Amino acid sequence: MGIVASQSFKNVISTYLGFFIGAINTLFLYTKFLSTEHYGMVGFMLSLAFVIMPLMAFGVHNTIVKFYSTFKTRVSLNSFLTLMLFLPVIIIIPLSLITYVCYGTITDFLSNKNDIIKNYLWHTIVIAIALAYFEVFFAWAKVQMQTVFGNFMKEVFHRVGTMILLFLFHFEVINLEQFMVGLVLVYVLRMLVMMVNAFTIKLPIITFKRVNNLSSILKYSFLIIIAGSIATVILDVDKVMLGYYIDIKEIAYYNVAIFIAAVIAVPQRSMHQILLPLSAKYLNEKNRVALEDLYKKSSLNLFIISGFIFLLIVLNINELYHIIPEEFSGGLFVVFIISISKLYDAVLGSNNAILFNSDYYRMVLVFGVILVILMVILNIVFIPMFGINGAAIATFLAIFVYNTIKLFFVYKKFKIFPFSVYTLKIGGLILISILLFYFWEFPFNPFINIALKSILITVLYAFVVYRFNFSEDITLLIKRYLKLK
Repeated sequence: MGIVASQSFKNVISTYLGFFIGAINTLFLYTKFLSTEHYGMVGFMLSLAFVIMPLMAFGVHNTIVKFYSTFKTRVSLNSFLTLMLFLPVIIIIPLSLITYVCYGTITDFLSNKNDIIKNYLWHTIVIAIALAYFEVFFAWAKVQMQTVFGNFMKEVFHRVGTMILLFLFHFEVINLEQFMVGLVLVYVLRMLVMMVNAFTIKLPIITFKRVNNLSSILKYSFLIIIAGSIATVILDVDKVMLGYYIDIKEIAYYNVAIFIAAVIAVPQRSMHQILLPLSAKYLNEKNRVALEDLYKKSSLNLFIISGFIFLLIVLNINELYHIIPEEFSGGLFVVFIISISKLYDAVLGSNNAILFNSDYYRMVLVFGVILVILMVILNIVFIPMFGINGAAIATFLAIFVYNTIKLFFVYKKFKIFPFSVYTLKIGGLILISILLFYFWEFPFNPFINIALKSILITVLYAFVVYRFNFSEDITLLIKRYLKLK
């Protein structure tokens, strides 16, 4: 876990920096500087871009990670990487042409409830292309076991760019249309910077020679589009469907709630960057012992860290909603239920990395397609009934079912399980902490209340985790940074 712990820790720092900047944008700047309608439009535009991004990437970012370590000669590797650079173009060009020809039909469908959507479809398409090639270049760096800079770009860069744009808009340096174009340029620039970094790590040598195992690579790339889309769709299709069924300003409330809950996923996102190439390496080498050790340790460490963040959010959520505008408090239930689903995601550890890089990814795609259909149906049922709360319920149910299937599928095929007795102990610690602190409120300013309760939770949680040595990796980190013997 040495390289995992080292790069994961650095990635956690940059990811939380990104989320801190994102929190300022989401909770304060967007809510103050933009109308709820335009804030909702930004959320819808970005969500739609993320939904179609895996299709634009043609699964290349996952394919690079899975197959890179199987090429042993320089020529074969260069041929493979050349294919990976140009493969997304095969689908980007036709999709762009379809969008151009069918622009009116597409926008009429998407703008069923909100006409404003018609103005920003091309913005969405360009952002999706930028997101796709960013992931390709990030994967290029990942397989060299270099994830820190890429993670910084993935989590921090665009949020800083957005913050600058928000201030320029607020002080009337730019107008609304220029702000929306500026968002597009931020994502394009992020992609270009990542390209320079990836090519600095390993310069591409364009080689148009036959790629070994080409049929397996193309089959994987094609099918992994569905796999990549599944995870993205589960996260973002709810916002897209909200834009179809309800007033777009309510997406702004939903965005705030989802952002708060998403903080729980930061450690998982950070660790996942290095878990992917390592899991692929162990699978290609058929090293089951190392694979199981990575699975168990990643699950345990992520449960401890994400469980702590879960407590900070859930136990301070009432005070947090006193800080932001009152109308956003309607997302309180969304925070609770999505937070639980994020915690379940975290406790699975390297489960996704194992599945996406194994020979069993085909069956996972079948499960995923069924679940995406289920989620769409659930959204159709629950959104008209409960609005944004209905979207949260649909998302929770879909993630719960999907994760449970993946958990038992890995156990059936690999005979490895991520949980141990320490998993139960951590779960007990989280439950006891909720019972101790949820109804305990201080009669001070919300900022002071959050700070005081967070300090108490941190001290108790860290003491128990360290005292009973729940995780050797985390115990070593605590000793190192607190200078304990």
